[in-house]
Amino acid sequence: MKIALIKPTIGTKSGSLYVDEGRMEPLQLGLIASLIPPGDDVVLYDDRMEQIPFDDPADAVMITTETFTAKRAYEIAAEYAKRKVPVIMGGMHAKLSPEEMAEHCDSLIAGDAENILPQVLEDLKNGALRPVYDCGVADPPQNGSVTRRDIFAGKGYLPVSLLQFSRGCVHGCKYCAGSVYFDKRHYCRRVEDVIAEIKSQKRKLLFFVDDNLIANPEKAKELFRALIPLKINWVSQGTVSMVYDNELMDLIVKSGGLGFVIGFESINPDAISLMGKDVNIKGGAGKYKTEIELLRQWGLQTWAAFTLGHDTDTVESIKQTAEWAIRNKFTFAAFNILMPYPKTPLYEKLAAEGRLLYDGKWWLHDEYRFNHASFLPKNMTPDELTEAAFYCRKKFNSLTAAAYRMFEPQTNMRTLKKLITYWLYNPLFRKEVFKKQGLRLGLKHFGQNGRGCD
Repeated sequence: MKIALIKPTIGTKSGSLYVDEGRMEPLQLGLIASLIPPGDDVVLYDDRMEQIPFDDPADAVMITTETFTAKRAYEIAAEYAKRKVPVIMGGMHAKLSPEEMAEHCDSLIAGDAENILPQVLEDLKNGALRPVYDCGVADPPQNGSVTRRDIFAGKGYLPVSLLQFSRGCVHGCKYCAGSVYFDKRHYCRRVEDVIAEIKSQKRKLLFFVDDNLIANPEKAKELFRALIPLKINWVSQGTVSMVYDNELMDLIVKSGGLGFVIGFESINPDAISLMGKDVNIKGGAGKYKTEIELLRQWGLQTWAAFTLGHDTDTVESIKQTAEWAIRNKFTFAAFNILMPYPKTPLYEKLAAEGRLLYDGKWWLHDEYRFNHASFLPKNMTPDELTEAAFYCRKKFNSLTAAAYRMFEPQTNMRTLKKLITYWLYNPLFRKEVFKKQGLRLGLKHFGQNGRGCD
């Protein structure tokens, strides 16, 4: 058999599909490829940077789908349906909107595919695909499988290898789709499997894409001890509370940790409590002063992530968030409008209050644009929220702010490697801020029934 694996793009701007210059390897498809028997052919089509050859023969296509890429994924599925090619869909959105997705594919995998893929492939060969495979989470994740990376060759991905140690997170933030998918649980791979995967590839710079690498501190310490002899560098995602565990922080640095994406979310403690992320306010209401000082002492570069549009937010407080991030000289920052993902507590709350826009399905609506507000905020209009968030992105990524932020001696200027990282990626992320703003999701318009039409 020949299986085509597809990573959809977000959408289009000025009639052309968005090309992601900061694209990273689609790790989930590399894992899927590793589970397909060696006798079958596997090809990867990355819609973020290449045209999909719909007319090339394939026995089936597998499409990984996030909520932001659902509209484009359905368009791709429709093209293969015209050609009578079986379409199998999965990904986070399959768990969040299974009934919707089932209308656009022959078979839906809701859960971690490694649990069920051998059975799916056997059913495919026998012409007996089930409409739905509800397979839950994999515990442990990957279970000995090593990501197949040869399918990434020649795609122009950033020179960093992606991998996972764990999936899920123990915190139940009300906006988080991952909390719904994993039911506020955290699952770790066997450390020896992670080490074997690292040794199977050549790069020395790694990105652990875990939602929260340090959710289980003792497991994380076990991993970091095993990483020390490998002489690698890595980055990941975690919560700011990690700074209060000295042994953990010491092992992060000794094992080659360069920095973390950290969800600060808000500089308002009331907003933090409202969103259910009390783990962020261990240090009190001092706007993370102690935590940031400790991150600097350990030399960790920080990608600060914020969510904007909470019921405690105003236009002025949102703009102050950008000023605060600049003053603290974070290496990178993301200012994300709060998004109501289906099945999350946030979505249910906004739906009950009649505050959802775009018929409650912004991810399919013709009028929705990327990085725009999709609900009615409490203290401003949707347009004001959109404009305030874009102001933050522009302000933080301005050339003046980038030059100012560079002069943080304990992090951005601590080593030549960290300074090079700062200047390599800041221009790239600045460019993406303007390219992605206002993208139309998908390529075609959708009718009332949600099915693609030219």
